[in-house]
Amino acid sequence: MSDQVVKAFIDPAFLIALLVAIAVFATVFTVIPAFSGDPMKARMKAVALERDELRAKQRARLAAESDRRRKGLREEQSIGMRAIVDRLDLRRALVDEGTLTKLKTAGFRGQNPLTRFLFFRLVLPFAGLALAAVMIFGLGYIPDQPIYVKGLVCVFAAYGGFYAPIVFVNNRAAKRKKSIQRAWPDALDLLLICVESGMSVEAAFRRVSEEIGMQSVELAEELVLTNAELSFLQDRKVAYDNLAGRTGLDTVKSVAQALVQAERYGTPVAQALRVLAQESREMRMNEAEKKAAALPPKLTVPMILFFLPVLFAVILGPAIMQALALQSG
Repeated sequence: MSDQVVKAFIDPAFLIALLVAIAVFATVFTVIPAFSGDPMKARMKAVALERDELRAKQRARLAAESDRRRKGLREEQSIGMRAIVDRLDLRRALVDEGTLTKLKTAGFRGQNPLTRFLFFRLVLPFAGLALAAVMIFGLGYIPDQPIYVKGLVCVFAAYGGFYAPIVFVNNRAAKRKKSIQRAWPDALDLLLICVESGMSVEAAFRRVSEEIGMQSVELAEELVLTNAELSFLQDRKVAYDNLAGRTGLDTVKSVAQALVQAERYGTPVAQALRVLAQESREMRMNEAEKKAAALPPKLTVPMILFFLPVLFAVILGPAIMQALALQSG
């Protein structure tokens, strides 16, 4: 038995197999730590990731609490305003399609902005009337005027308070449209690049909204909202029409119609966007040329009032002084 064991140990095949096994074990033992990396580094990375996750959760919790508090305060205010608006039925009396469109163009979406708009149109006339009455009859402003003039001033103050919300919304809508119009050609070029690179329309809108936010926050908001509507609405045409209606710009409306036709008839979206981008650039250049052409007539009156009198004084002043000196001498 012992002879067989000795023969087995000195067998060349057994020795080769043993050496191969030892070599494989040594190789595995040497290579595994190289692939596994530094355990301390992996541990530190795991701790850092966990810390970042905890910070993100904490920030999200604080943001949610802050939003909930602000929302709760807005809800309480809106409930009181809504009760007054509904009791007096101001929506039927003061709201039409143009009012809703103007609010959307100004960036006010939902029922709460409409409720506040109607509430302030109700309250501000009384506030303006009371303020004018206190200033005129209580503090003694314009004391030399007759009573009917003071009454007219109070009426004009109430009239101004009634139309103050409309003026505010119109100014807000004009500034918003101007911001979107300035950034729209660049956004259209970015949209063309994204579509030509193979992105879908939704992905292109999302990417452009991220890039254009530094230039126009309003346009980024509209693109994000359009992207959400494209994902949830059954008819994509409604999402494009909503984008055109909220912005109130003809260039945006043209792009929306082109996207609708491209999806309906299967035409290339990139080709339509390229043509529209060029037209948008040309339109902006035409607007700049139009403003430059209108500048000389606008400068005529300021030049007559401010520049020419000074020029005449500089030219004729010395001659007049010399003539006066000769007469006196």
